[in-house]
Amino acid sequence: MSTAEINIDPTVPAPMTNVAEYAFEGRFAEWADDAKYFEYSKAANPIGSGLTPKVPIRQFGPELYRDQPTGLIPLDLSGDLGTLTGEATSPGLLASFIRIRAGEQIDTHPNATSQLYYAIYGRGFAAVNGTLVRWEKGDFLTLPAGSNAVFYADDDAALYWVHDQPLLSFLGAQATEPRFRPTKFRRADAVATLNEIENAPGANEKSRISVLLANSEEEQTLTITHVLWAMFGVLPQGQEQRPHRHQSVALDLILDAQPGCYSLLGTRLDDHGEIVDPIRVDWQEGGAFVTPPGMWHAHYNDSGAPAHLIPIQDAGLQTYLRSLDIRFTQRRDLVVG
Repeated sequence: MSTAEINIDPTVPAPMTNVAEYAFEGRFAEWADDAKYFEYSKAANPIGSGLTPKVPIRQFGPELYRDQPTGLIPLDLSGDLGTLTGEATSPGLLASFIRIRAGEQIDTHPNATSQLYYAIYGRGFAAVNGTLVRWEKGDFLTLPAGSNAVFYADDDAALYWVHDQPLLSFLGAQATEPRFRPTKFRRADAVATLNEIENAPGANEKSRISVLLANSEEEQTLTITHVLWAMFGVLPQGQEQRPHRHQSVALDLILDAQPGCYSLLGTRLDDHGEIVDPIRVDWQEGGAFVTPPGMWHAHYNDSGAPAHLIPIQDAGLQTYLRSLDIRFTQRRDLVVG
């Protein structure tokens, strides 16, 4: 049959199928009740129109977990995000503080492909699917799909926990196949690597002094899991990290910082590469804050001591999708001629 003979006129009904030939009985379902049709400009940008809520800038202080009983403290922004499938800090991630008193324990078993734990303080061990692993202050631990864990604390402890259950809940999927092996990033190794980078010639000329943590399984994305990205960095006193942006949400944990450490966030840059009408977020030692996707942000240390931070993002997924779009600026001095 030639192209000209094919009927593409939607007003002409297609020939009816004789279902009796296939031994089916009953009536056809229409399935059209939920179908909607929009003129393109009315629906092409639901975020811009406000139909899809934006990710907010939000801080979570250390008072949420210090001197608290054993338990989980979700950093839940699902109300702001309009998320209907459970707790979430960003559309795809949930961050929580975990508080464990000495001699006590807590279970974790999210429906997630990727989990990341960072020990803020304390020490103990975890039983993960029957295998025991020790952890202490400054260690990172990543767990794949299908992980059932029990964390035991030898001393009073607090952990920062990020996983991608909100993404799985949105997709209506179950995480069943591990994409990497459980992995511990030891504090001693991370600190030694960061010190080596910080003391290398020209370190202060780099955009940042940091260690990117990666799993050997993630050869394409070079990230800590196939979904999550994590960085362990230092902001030296008197230094700044120039404005930059990316399409992944950043869940930033501040390890230590003196008054005078802060971030500026905004949607536009001026002719000098500075953020226009910025929102200031002062860093809190042991606290966390959310940096929305696509928003310009810069970090400053006007205190008298270095500050350390751990940003965690869904940049593994964004890199795989080729949509991360990370951009940096340099100071552009105005030339008057």
